[in-house]
Amino acid sequence: MPYRIMNLKSITSIFTVVFLATNLLQAQDSTAISKAKIDGVSAVVGDYIVLDSDVDKMYIELKSQGVSTEDVTRCNIMGKLLEDKLYAHHAIQDSITVSDDEINSDVNQQIDYMKSQMGGDMKKVLSFYKKDDEAAFRKELFELIKTNRLASKMTRKIVEDVEISPEEVYTFFNEIPEADRPTFGTELKIAQIVIKPKTPQREIDKVVDRLKQFKADVLENGASFASKAVLYSKDEPSRSTGGKYTLHRKKPRMVKEFRDVAFSLEEGEISEPFKTEFGYHILMVDQIRGQEVDIRHILLMPETSNENLDEARSTIDTLRTRIVDKELTFADAALEFSDEKETKFDGGQLRNPETFDHSFELTKMDPSLYAQVVNLKEGEVSDPILEYSRTGEAFYKILVVTDRKEEHVATYGKDFLKIKELALKEKQVETIAKWQKEKIKDTYIKITGDYRNCEYTNNWLKK
Repeated sequence: MPYRIMNLKSITSIFTVVFLATNLLQAQDSTAISKAKIDGVSAVVGDYIVLDSDVDKMYIELKSQGVSTEDVTRCNIMGKLLEDKLYAHHAIQDSITVSDDEINSDVNQQIDYMKSQMGGDMKKVLSFYKKDDEAAFRKELFELIKTNRLASKMTRKIVEDVEISPEEVYTFFNEIPEADRPTFGTELKIAQIVIKPKTPQREIDKVVDRLKQFKADVLENGASFASKAVLYSKDEPSRSTGGKYTLHRKKPRMVKEFRDVAFSLEEGEISEPFKTEFGYHILMVDQIRGQEVDIRHILLMPETSNENLDEARSTIDTLRTRIVDKELTFADAALEFSDEKETKFDGGQLRNPETFDHSFELTKMDPSLYAQVVNLKEGEVSDPILEYSRTGEAFYKILVVTDRKEEHVATYGKDFLKIKELALKEKQVETIAKWQKEKIKDTYIKITGDYRNCEYTNNWLKK
């Protein structure tokens, strides 16, 4: 019974991305392995090796992701690395493959992100990770990402056929003592209507003309596209890197209009100004590598006058009054009037970006959204709220809580789907544990030096 209770409380954290931080606690440290050593092979798992420096790199990776390493030991990390290598080794044995193009795309994206955190300076990135050579650094990232992808695919394969019956869910729930049953926080379903101010055509023409001037200056006078992006683009995430993004044909990124233009151009070609929901762009292709393309873009937004903003406020005030007076439903108003295409055809319902359903746990939602809905009763329509998009575009919105479940101790009937998810994940964990036990017996594993003194949960030392 203690095993089941433990899993119920921690099961959700076990299935995070590539098991990065979850399995770090699989090993208990019995000795302090704190002295830095000259890099060497610390373990072999099948066809894979673990270097002592790999432990250091994972420490850096965890810290860069904001994970606390205060209670994480080198034994913990070694246990995680051994698992990753075991998964990757057997993925190869089971003919599981990953595309080099996709891995290279991930490498490029990761380096772009690292550079964005360092003001676009690759030298600072190399210094932070204590590397002298970008090519060698890329190679290391390639191998790390490849191993993680193989490990991820292997874990998915292990559990892909695991199913759970209603009878198993019922047994799972009833074996939990009442005092240990989980408490589910307050959950809301939220809908919104967005009204954007109308943009005068003269302001649109100004932006389009300016983008055309940028293009002409680059093509005719040799001006730097990247420099113009740094100086003028309204796209905050890419501005510091000169508007650069890497796109992959098989991994959709950016809105469709943006991707269509990016993949229609030749190297060195600059597009005509085009519109997306974020504003107006020009786009230049830096390099094409098979399914992957490096691009730069400049985003500009037409200016909106106070008069246009006041008109949007008046429109949403009128809509709110009609909804409150029950002249029309919130869903009908969203469908007919909302300027947010992602939600208007679904009654304005917001989708949780973490779970992809319509439920939001109150204490886990975005702080700004939390502040806007925390005091709303079910069915109550908020006052108009002025907000700004990430590109600085002002708009008004109204919100309604379409369903509200207060915090409560789990019950079988009310929370069946959540309980089923917990029960399934526990069964998956048990399946993985069984797979690990069997594969460790059948796989060549050698651990050297101080890491042989660690007390691992898994029988890596085959004692």
